[in-house]
Amino acid sequence: MAVLHQVESVQSIFGLQAAGRLMAEIVAPWVQDLGLLVESVESSRPRGAPAEWHPGAVIRLPFSARLCHDGGAVCGQALMAVADTAMVFACSAAWNRYRPMSPIDQTTHFLRPVDFDVLADARVIRISRTTSFGRVTIMSASDHEPVGMVSGAYAML
Repeated sequence: MAVLHQVESVQSIFGLQAAGRLMAEIVAPWVQDLGLLVESVESSRPRGAPAEWHPGAVIRLPFSARLCHDGGAVCGQALMAVADTAMVFACSAAWNRYRPMSPIDQTTHFLRPVDFDVLADARVIRISRTTSFGRVTIMSASDHEPVGMVSGAYAML
């Protein structure tokens, strides 16, 4: 009986399989058209994680010339969309399930242009029954150096 309990608790953790379903079933079709990929989901503190660890998710935005402005860099709108979407997955990781949510505020700081795949590392800093707050580090997948920083607040519906 104890083994069955362990299996149930492992299955109840929001992970890559649940994230894949969420991407296919909940995310808006135009966002799906960006080709976003869920790289990782962290619902519980990994062994050896630093004290400042927070639940989160990493989403990859594959590079495409269609996402670039005339200078050849990925446009800000695409970067903000991947950051917002990554926060949906981070909040789902924190709750261990998807909950409908709506952005209240999103502040984006663009640090440098990027012309490669982008990784959005979203972390939930604080979550309550009605509101969540998070930060997203947007980085180039080629060198993992930041290209943008985002902070956001979301109403949990």
